[in-house]
Amino acid sequence: MLLAALAVFVVTLVLVVWQPRGLGIGWTALAGAAVALGLGVVHAGDVPTVVGIVWNATLTFVALVLISLLLDESGFFSWAALHVARWGRGRGRALFAAVVLLGAVVAALFANDGAALILTPIVVRIVLALRFPPAATLAFVMATGFVADSASVPLVVSNLVNIVTADHFGIGFTRYAAVMLPVGLVSVAASLVVLLLYFRRAIPRRYETEALPRPATAIEDPVVFRAGWIVLGLLLVGYLAADPLGVPLSAVAGAAAVALLAVAARRPAVLFRRSSSRGAAGTSPAGTDGPAGPGAAGRRIEVGRVVREAPWQIVLFSVGMYLVVYGLRNQGLTDELARLLGFFGEHGVLAAALGTGLVVAVLASVMNNLPTVLIAALAVSAVGASGPVHDAMVYASVIGADLGPKITPIGSLATLLWLHVLGRKGIHIGWGRYFRTGIVLTVPVLLVTLAALAGLLAAR
Repeated sequence: MLLAALAVFVVTLVLVVWQPRGLGIGWTALAGAAVALGLGVVHAGDVPTVVGIVWNATLTFVALVLISLLLDESGFFSWAALHVARWGRGRGRALFAAVVLLGAVVAALFANDGAALILTPIVVRIVLALRFPPAATLAFVMATGFVADSASVPLVVSNLVNIVTADHFGIGFTRYAAVMLPVGLVSVAASLVVLLLYFRRAIPRRYETEALPRPATAIEDPVVFRAGWIVLGLLLVGYLAADPLGVPLSAVAGAAAVALLAVAARRPAVLFRRSSSRGAAGTSPAGTDGPAGPGAAGRRIEVGRVVREAPWQIVLFSVGMYLVVYGLRNQGLTDELARLLGFFGEHGVLAAALGTGLVVAVLASVMNNLPTVLIAALAVSAVGASGPVHDAMVYASVIGADLGPKITPIGSLATLLWLHVLGRKGIHIGWGRYFRTGIVLTVPVLLVTLAALAGLLAAR
């Protein structure tokens, strides 16, 4: 049965990565789950267990991506990126650092996929406007994609795997942030240092800020833009209040997404009357590129299209893929992993953190981070450790699943989509080149972050 479970997992993963034409990742994973059920690798009674593990994480993730897409349509991220580009004051390395830090903030608040897939095209437009050479463009693009994952450590909502792990072990938003926010800051700092060192020769010394458009011209829908700030503030308050009230994060993120959708779906003729009258009065004539020009007059966001573009397939994928993974657990694979993690745990907090994090990172780079994090969570539970050693294993598994995928292109679905987006923009990164860069960037940041986690837990 173990061989059957492994075969179903491998074939399902290959098809998910390959994505045969006409099949989304969700339907492919569900097909794998159906085969696993048919072979008896998993049982009907496992279905509600798996759904109970993944429903909150996947719905939270979908809601956050919806919010990200709406804000992107309003010009929110382009506006922020243009401000950041100006903060560099013509210095290439300052611009590089600012872009990395912007990516870190976006990843922490909007999840890693949103940071990689939304910010990358914006960064590409900026470096092309600045007429950077291809090597510099590649440096900025790789940095944006890398920090999207390395900065997805600090909050529960920063990565889908964070939510899955936190739900499995009953870790609330505040408790998680108390540990992982400082660790996440270390990860971002280490990422910035490693990226600057690695790409130092490719980053231009100077650039002309005059080539950049004014940030105000990026705002496409000022009403959604302004509402976005309010929604983000309320979203943070909701996260903090969710723990004591026992409210799932998906309800908080879902309410925020619905609120922003309602604003985006309003009647423009009513809400833009003031903008139109200002233009008519000559404050900022129509046809100019100022904040009250065409952008501020409001390009209506196609709400239906945004909703359709949300990653609904990830819901089906989570249920289907995790059922396949649960079959590996049923056949004893997680018990073997638990023995290995238990060995690390016998040697203290540092060994538990480094050992667990590195093993999970390798597994995530080979078998994708989403199935890996469930296997890791089940294995850590089977170890039966307690105290700081248990905490080290739990949080190290998150770090490994967050950073490990950057080693290979197949480590996460977001990376595959990111490479596809770049290819459509004429930027081609081969898998061999990606691996050579990914492993050099990831390993030192992973080790420093795991060491910071061990030091924090040992000091508590």
